[in-house]
Amino acid sequence: MAWQVGKGMVHETNMAHLRYEATLLADEITQQVEQRIDALERLSGAIGLSNDSAWLGHELQKNDALLSWFDGLVISNEQGVIVTDWPSVVGRIGLEVSESEYYEMVRGVRQPYVSEPFIGRARGVPLVIISVPRLDEEGRFAGVIGGMVSLDSGGLFNRLNTIRLGREGYAAVVTSNGKVLYHPDHQLVNKHVDEIQLNPLLDLALDGWQGEGVTELADGRTSLQAYAQVWPADWVVGLFLPANQAYLPLSGFIYKLFGIWVVLALMIMPLLWWLLARILKPLEHLETQIGEVGVGQRTRLDLATNMQELQQVAETFNRVENERQQLFGHLQEREAFLDSVLSATPQGMFVANFGGIITYMNPALLHMLAIEADAQADIWIHQIHPDDREGAKDMWAHSLKTGNDFVRQLRFIRSDKETLWLDVHARVVMLSKGGHSLGLVGVVKDITERRQQEALQRWEAEHDPLTGLLNRRGFDRRLEEAFADYQKTSTPSALLLFDLDHFKPINDEGGHALGDEMLRRIAQVVAWEVRRSDHVARQGGDEFGVLLPSCTLGQAQTIAESLRQAVSEVSVTHEGKEYTVTLSLGVTTFDESDETVESALSRADAASYEAKGQGRDGVVVKLPSEFDPMALFD
Repeated sequence: MAWQVGKGMVHETNMAHLRYEATLLADEITQQVEQRIDALERLSGAIGLSNDSAWLGHELQKNDALLSWFDGLVISNEQGVIVTDWPSVVGRIGLEVSESEYYEMVRGVRQPYVSEPFIGRARGVPLVIISVPRLDEEGRFAGVIGGMVSLDSGGLFNRLNTIRLGREGYAAVVTSNGKVLYHPDHQLVNKHVDEIQLNPLLDLALDGWQGEGVTELADGRTSLQAYAQVWPADWVVGLFLPANQAYLPLSGFIYKLFGIWVVLALMIMPLLWWLLARILKPLEHLETQIGEVGVGQRTRLDLATNMQELQQVAETFNRVENERQQLFGHLQEREAFLDSVLSATPQGMFVANFGGIITYMNPALLHMLAIEADAQADIWIHQIHPDDREGAKDMWAHSLKTGNDFVRQLRFIRSDKETLWLDVHARVVMLSKGGHSLGLVGVVKDITERRQQEALQRWEAEHDPLTGLLNRRGFDRRLEEAFADYQKTSTPSALLLFDLDHFKPINDEGGHALGDEMLRRIAQVVAWEVRRSDHVARQGGDEFGVLLPSCTLGQAQTIAESLRQAVSEVSVTHEGKEYTVTLSLGVTTFDESDETVESALSRADAASYEAKGQGRDGVVVKLPSEFDPMALFD
């Protein structure tokens, strides 16, 4: 009992501590990120919109204090060309970054953005870039100010270095895409979590969940875990504490307690034996008379003993027996009253016998399920949805056998073919004497509306509100699933990435409303042209992606050409002027040499840039043998 009670208390204490620490760490990292974003926005306001390299360099040197937060600062113009940096690095000024992830995101959303981690070329350490847009008074995009932050020494994770969760607990930070930003094992930084462990709680956290739970680590040990979100950077903070370490203090206490108990039991046993020998004789008389009352040979106990305790037991027994006789006489009245209560309650309720057969349903439940009052007792079983029926039967039998509550959510098909989601909670009714089960009493709630709302929320979490297409998170999850299928079964899948050529004038001249209308029309055309099994996503701004499961390279190229042709025919009109766009598409497929989905994404992205460089409005196919990852940094 001490172990069970103590284990629960230790578990709750540790989970509360982990939840508090995770929230505290997430808040602190959020503050660190927001401080750096605020600093860059203040710097943007101070330097204005000038692109004079010498003047901007002088301004950056005046703000040399920012280097306590950043490893380096860069400023680009509207075309994505680096015009100045600090500290100066040879070859950085004049560098074209318009195709980089952070530049495209900031230009597209006009909001601060924290990039995915990468390895810096100068020092070979993992970095992220915190970027803010340069905007004129009318909100037009004029470039980017970026600050490079080292994941090793940038100060973002200083607090994590001081976290102490026993000898083996630790904290970690990953991006929502699964890249490790901080881990006590520095060799894991910048790797994807799929390379480290399969963790269902971490998968939920990558989708935006916050909370705590218990699951296994990569080495098979059970671990207490807590997760919190760093929303400005789209990061996840996780704390991990092995269960054996969490319960270690309790184990030592239990061992000591057990030893003390054994010693005390051995000392008390002789005394108890002697006392029982004296008490046992009068108790035998008490047992005999109770048996006679039970078979009707006497109506009350009458003990001849000087023991006040037994006299009190006899008096109590006689009083209880009188009350029992009175209660027995009112049993039918109580049953009628209970039946009235069950019939009047608006909540669906039922009663089942010891064999699990439902013997009573109140009117509210009959109305909910559209079942006639004189229907057969087991008719409702056949109306449970086929996918839920066997599981419900197994759980029902288990509850009757073990006495545990029956708690389950299941689908029920009414006679009018309407499908309801029901929450059923039944409790076994036990006799106070003997511990025998009399059956179950259950409550049924209609949760159809709640389940529909939850399904809608799950859909909105993975879809773009403007176009209805998948967003980046939803697209990434389907990419990971397709890549896993490819690794298991070699099922071919193709990937198309493209952005819109000549889209900027639509926003600049017609406004964002006109740009949004063009994006919606293009989304409709793309979704119409691909197969029903394909996944189309708007990844941000004017960037789109298409995943083609079970598709060969030749089929993918044909689909890409049809998309290019179809989108070129889409137009919008503003003040008598017609606007059109074209596509620069990059096409690739999964390959045996791909270690992660990022390899295929990089190829498709490079192919898209190549199509744009060849004059736009074209399709470029990129195979692994034709792709040099280092070309992205040239």
